[in-house]
Amino acid sequence: MKVAILGYSGSGKSTLAKYISEKQQIPCLHLDTVQFMENWQIRSDEDAKAVVKEYLKQKNWVIDGNYTRYYQAERLADANQIILLLFPRRQALFRVVKRYFTYRGKTRPDMAAGCEEKIDWAFFWWVLYQGRTKPIRQHYQEIQEKYPKKTIIVRNQKSLEKLYRTFG
Repeated sequence: MKVAILGYSGSGKSTLAKYISEKQQIPCLHLDTVQFMENWQIRSDEDAKAVVKEYLKQKNWVIDGNYTRYYQAERLADANQIILLLFPRRQALFRVVKRYFTYRGKTRPDMAAGCEEKIDWAFFWWVLYQGRTKPIRQHYQEIQEKYPKKTIIVRNQKSLEKLYRTFG
């Protein structure tokens, strides 16, 4: 089984990926751990792409994150299932704030060592606006149109909980 999880910031991509990985006993790759090394240092594109390229060779995987430059087209083509988490702005912002207070001063399990949870106005702006531009929304629509039989769209918590039960 190969599962690609994409969507808006704060929608629960990493949490869902970890859950599917544990329940299906398949390896999980959080693309944030590919992008960011210890203490928020950014990995070179060449090294990051090499990590993802090698990971894609596995028989089974779950990969969460958008990062188009990290073989997104290949991930989507190879995936048996694509999950798009497209929560509304306010719900995503609420989840981001909740995550911050859960992990404040700590590193989330889906991040590299030393990448303590942080929140600032730039990230708020990303969650509410920059991460939802017309080209980004169109990109998600194109994924749905290109892969209609293997794409699941989740727009709210109730649908997300239902999806969790299908893997549990």
